Amino acid sequence: MDTQKILGVWMDHSVANLIDINSKIENHDINSKFTYAIKEETLNKSENVMHNKENQMQQAFYKQISEQILKHVLLFGPTNAKTELHNYLCKDLHFKDIKIDVEATGKFTDHEKVAFVKNHFNNLTEELS
Repeated sequence: MDTQKILGVWMDHSVANLIDINSKIENHDINSKFTYAIKEETLNKSENVMHNKENQMQQAFYKQISEQILKHVLLFGPTNAKTELHNYLCKDLHFKDIKIDVEATGKFTDHEKVAFVKNHFNNLTEELS
């Protein structure tokens, strides 16, 4: 396995914590721009406008994350955001050769996230040996 191109992404709907276990800087965050304040502001206009705004901002959030994915990615976290990102990636032909693993987990500390990603990819390496 090309360990230079693997990535773990712990995420919920507000933040994605990118974990590259082969990088000197292990964690990098991408925050969704759809905040509670924006939700309240657009909800005051109409519920339909709020849902459209949320959808646009979620798509931009997923696009930012997808730009970091190179070869193999593990999506994990406590919400269904990981599944939504997986569906987003599957619709894009640029990701047809990318291996995507999805696992439901709870909330983790930063150290637990790194350990989870290392363990996941180490187990895959052992299975392939």
